[in-house]
Amino acid sequence: MKCAFMKVGVPEKDAEICADVLMESDRRGIESHGCNRFKPIYIDRIQAKIQNPVTEFEIVRETPTTAVVDGHDGMGMVIGRKSMEMAIDKAKKFGMGMVAVRNSTHYGIAGYYATMATKENMIGITGTNARPSVAPTFGVQNMLGTNPLTFGIPTDEEFPFVLDCATSITQRGKIEYYARIGKSVPEGMVIGADGTALTDSNRILIDLVNGTAALAPLGGIGEELAGYKGYGYSTVVEILSAALQAGSFLNMLTGIGEKGEKVPYRLGHFFIAIDTEAFVGSSEFKKTAGDILRELRASKVAPGQERIYTAGEKEYLTWLERKDKGVPIGEAVQKEFITVRNSLGLKHKFPFE
Repeated sequence: MKCAFMKVGVPEKDAEICADVLMESDRRGIESHGCNRFKPIYIDRIQAKIQNPVTEFEIVRETPTTAVVDGHDGMGMVIGRKSMEMAIDKAKKFGMGMVAVRNSTHYGIAGYYATMATKENMIGITGTNARPSVAPTFGVQNMLGTNPLTFGIPTDEEFPFVLDCATSITQRGKIEYYARIGKSVPEGMVIGADGTALTDSNRILIDLVNGTAALAPLGGIGEELAGYKGYGYSTVVEILSAALQAGSFLNMLTGIGEKGEKVPYRLGHFFIAIDTEAFVGSSEFKKTAGDILRELRASKVAPGQERIYTAGEKEYLTWLERKDKGVPIGEAVQKEFITVRNSLGLKHKFPFE
């Protein structure tokens, strides 16, 4: 992936970051945001000239604890990493730091950036808006993005607590993954313009683009299953991803211009780092956090279930298994890798060939 990114104009150091974010997603078992998106989300958009391979990271406003960054439609992973590094540096000096970003692009798994903070004994928080695909409660029009609200919390265990999930009941990347493996979407996750549930993965991907389908917010459709909670949290992420940085929002993020042409998505992100040392000290904080997680996992297990997990644990176990062995790549992604290699004139030979 690094070589392919470089071939389409991404500088070497930035290409390393982009490849690392995608590979880390697959290492953690989050296939929906890893190699599956390498060609369609990044390579194709660079070649379509709606994403810049060379990232101009412009700081447009800054205080000791805050900053506003303009990414100028560059590589979202590079913008994200530099922004969280800036937030962490500010937190080291002043206890907390926050960076708001405008005019960015898809930045991969949000947990990558939250985990950066945990490695420095800090709490990391990040979120991003996205192209509209989620209907508000009592609505059927795709207005909000999947808008993850992500937390990384250091503990005294071998892995941090990382809650990285969309504020929708599912995300577009998951549906793309279902389509690749020929699986239907479970009923209730997607609603059509007439309010009925849709399950055909390939059809849903088309309907999400033409506006005749929308994902349900986290919780489900309507108030009975508390979908208004996911709708509310998604709106929080939308505001923090746009209002602090004077960025784009809602239907400004479709990636489609007035004449139907492809245009940059101009996404917004936010990154927060909180230094636990500034409160009770990192050691005491991490022990308390670890005690909470251990007590949760030790609670009574439901009949038929083997054990209880805490957020980030399954991903850590998958990472242990895959960090040396590598990650499995499906046939569809294998074909995309070969297509990218051949079209760019690269000489790499894949193990699956």
